[in-house]
Formats: sequence, C-alpha cells, structure tokens
Amino acid sequence: MNQPQLSLSSAQDDLRTEPKFVRIVIIVVAVAFLTVFVVLPLVVVFAQAFSKGVSAYFAALSDPEALSAIRLTLTVAAISVGLNLVFGVVAAWAIAKFDFRGKTFLISLIDLPFSVSPVISGLVFVLLFGAQGYWGPWLQAHNIHVLFAVPGIALATIFVTFPFVARALIPLMQEQGTQEEEAAISLGASGLQTFFRVTLPNIKWGVLYGVLLCNARAMGEFGAVSVVSGHIRGETNTMPLLVEILYNEYQFVSSFAIASLLAMLALITLVAKTILERRLDEGHIPRGD
Repeated sequence: MNQPQLSLSSAQDDLRTEPKFVRIVIIVVAVAFLTVFVVLPLVVVFAQAFSKGVSAYFAALSDPEALSAIRLTLTVAAISVGLNLVFGVVAAWAIAKFDFRGKTFLISLIDLPFSVSPVISGLVFVLLFGAQGYWGPWLQAHNIHVLFAVPGIALATIFVTFPFVARALIPLMQEQGTQEEEAAISLGASGLQTFFRVTLPNIKWGVLYGVLLCNARAMGEFGAVSVVSGHIRGETNTMPLLVEILYNEYQFVSSFAIASLLAMLALITLVAKTILERRLDEGHIPRGD
C-alpha cells in the first residue's frame, strides 16, 4: 500500500534534484511561449481596441450592429447551454448508471463533434435544411426558416458543443457508483426524488464545470456558424463573425473592441474554470477532460 506512495515521492525528489540550469531553461521556455502566443495577442487586442480612446471603444460596442451581434451570441449560447445541459445530464446518467447494448456506440457519438470539423458540421445542416436539401422544399413550402436565421445558428452551435456537459459528468458519475441511489430507493424514494436529493447534489460542481465549458465554446464558435448564418448584417452575425467582417472592412477599432469583449468573457471563464477545478480537486473527483 505504501510502495506506490514511496515511488511517487522518489520520483518527485528526482525532479527536484534536476540541475538548476535545466530547471531555469524549462521555466524560461514555458514563460516565453505563453508570453508570445497568449499574453502578447491579448495585449495587442486591448491596445488596438482602446487606440482611439475610451469613447471610441464604447461607441463601437454601442453600435446597433454590434449590439445585435452581442444579443444573438448570448441568445444562441443560452439556447445551446440549456439544451446541452439537459442532454448531458440524461446521457451521463444513462451511461454511468445503467448497462445496455450500444453504450460504447453512444459514447462515440457524443465524442463525434470533437473529431469533426465545425465547417463540415455546418455543411451537414446546409444539406439537411438548404433549399436543395433533404427538408428544404418542405420548409420553404411552410415558410419555415432554419438556415440564415437563429434556428440554424442554434442548431450548429448545439452540435459542436453538446459533448462538453456529458463528458464532464460521465467519469464523475461513474466514480461515484450507484450505492447512494440504491440506498435512497430502498428507503422509499422515487426516481425523481433520488435524482434531485442524491444524484444532483453530488454532481453539481461537475454540472457547472460542463456548463462553463459549453458556454465558452458556444460564444466563440465561428466555423459552423459561419456556414449556416448567411452573414446578414444586423440579423445573423454573431460576435466572432462580426469581428471578421469589421476587420476585413478596415474598421479596426470596432473589430478589436468586439474582440476584446470576447477576450474578457474568456478571461472570466478561465477564472471560473480555475475555481471549479479546485472544487472538484478538493473532492478528489475526476473532471473528465
């Protein structure tokens, strides 16, 4: 029982006895890499956003087109997170708590968006809902708009983000096992009572962790949304799409102002992610990432 702990301690001691020069080189390389590829780009984004003053910055964010992009981004993120939360909890509960045929296949399907290019997923929705697509003629006949409208953007975003909640919860619920649920049921609790009073409290930090990652990806999604949005200004442009459009039109202050807003949201997400990871680590719970 103590042998693995002794081996781990010996390995850590070996790392600490690494020559000082080697340790300094490793630290310098890591810091330099982060500075060049993470810190400097962020600094440039905020510097460009405020290059013409604070008033120009807030004027860019208060532009009707920018406000429309912000509203659409938040709306699509809310839809995606809400639906993926339900799907993720149900899928994780089924996979972790029950044995059934096709479980491995279901897990593979959940992981599919990780391996499929977002652009390809957007094209799939075009093939399904486009004018020449499988359901396109029926949708046109009933005056239902999916592509180049909010439903298409939401569908594309849901597809690329649906693994995050499920993948955060599956290992967590597998680690916890079914003993507490079985005890609650043996004491007369119903299925819903067991879920809300036993299962959900045990996975609440994992749920928040998955929601956080899902929301971050939803707000920053570009590829799939670009394919299905149609780039209708003031209507179907999300924040990432508007950043590209404004930059291509040489409206650098406006472009970087919106980019800085996305960067601030990313930093807030990073802080929240770090807090949640500490919560999960305190409980010695695997995070599933």
